[in-house]
Amino acid sequence: MMNRRDLLKAGALALPLISAAKAQEIAKRSNGLPPLTIKDVKIITTNGGSHYHWVFLKIITSEPGLYGIGSANDDYQVMAVIADLEDHLKPWLLGKDPDRIEDLWQSAQMRTYWRNGPINNNVLSAMDMALWDIKAKRAGMPLYELFGGKARDAVAVYDHQGGKTKEECLASLQRSMANGYTHVRIQLGSYGGGGYVPSGQGNRAEGGYQGPAFDQQQYVDAIPPLFEYLREQAGFGPKLLHDVHSHMTGMNAVELARRLEPVQMFYVEDVLPPEQLSYYRNIRQICTTPQAVGELFTHPREVVPLVQDRLIDFIRNRVAATGGITPLRKLVSLCEIYGVRTAFQEGGENDPVNQLASYHIDIASSAFGIQEENHFPPSVHEMFPGTAEIRKGYLYGSDKPGLGIDINEEMAAKNPMGPIRNGGAYDTDRLIDGKVWYP
Repeated sequence: MMNRRDLLKAGALALPLISAAKAQEIAKRSNGLPPLTIKDVKIITTNGGSHYHWVFLKIITSEPGLYGIGSANDDYQVMAVIADLEDHLKPWLLGKDPDRIEDLWQSAQMRTYWRNGPINNNVLSAMDMALWDIKAKRAGMPLYELFGGKARDAVAVYDHQGGKTKEECLASLQRSMANGYTHVRIQLGSYGGGGYVPSGQGNRAEGGYQGPAFDQQQYVDAIPPLFEYLREQAGFGPKLLHDVHSHMTGMNAVELARRLEPVQMFYVEDVLPPEQLSYYRNIRQICTTPQAVGELFTHPREVVPLVQDRLIDFIRNRVAATGGITPLRKLVSLCEIYGVRTAFQEGGENDPVNQLASYHIDIASSAFGIQEENHFPPSVHEMFPGTAEIRKGYLYGSDKPGLGIDINEEMAAKNPMGPIRNGGAYDTDRLIDGKVWYP
């Protein structure tokens, strides 16, 4: 008598074999679209008609006219990113199926063996954005529709303002409010402003450093009175933000957060450098000043312990630095569970492609908090048709299929990147004894 295992085996052997061509035909009928392959990969660099060092990836598919673009933005190691895209990612991507975004992301992460480095995650981001752009264009809808559709009408952004005095800061805050912004980030001069010993002043080492010297205690004493003044003059209507830019360490960061509690900040950004994240636990123990963290993170899971332990309130990751849309959407879902919100980093040297990648995640997520604004000169809007627009404190995408943005390659070629000054190094501060300090 034939047992069950033998019966199943016999039945399997009796099934007709399906040829590769037949399997492809079945797949074509089931998803309604012909299979795709990646036919070409282009690396596009440009100054954006201004001062930028921008790098984009264009993935061209086997379907005529169908391609996607992604941002590999890294102003400080730009040549390394270009070389990685051209010499390592491009040969690997050719011939692959662009529909398999998750598989390609995981495989591309593993292909370098030592994974999650900043350069590799810039490269991953460019590939991932371009693949999602292709997917949504093929579907004929804006990318956010593939994420479940809009969860809000538009994406609120915060304005950047500041001044050399508290009076100048108030005037700049009032200008932002008059322009429709409800969220405004205020700096006392530059990053670290209010905390500098002027050049040549103070007790300096003989023959030593004579430039502006950062002093943590001076900063702790200067910033809370600024925001107390702004609250006295402007009230508690505007949502106020401040970027410490990693200048504090240890209990100085805790004390700054404690002193800012009465002025009810919307958040304080990067009060600690990534090397001292454990002190966020100390901050939570003594005050309720909201904390935003992540601008310097490149590994998409660096922020996870802070989220899970509810030690922060906003994640500040840059999509182009953290591996792209695929890992950020997963991280945002985790944030929603733990009550943490997004505040994606978009300012400075960032580009309009990355800005729109953040926009599509934000507008479809219940975990959205705020997005950093970035205004681009007219040359960028001309070179990148579909660049998002900011009106009265809100960011609006083009609602065209995909990311909703394109690149005028002819115009980009006429605006090549300029020289990489000082190797692209980011400037750092120094203490009065000459020791290098954080940005």
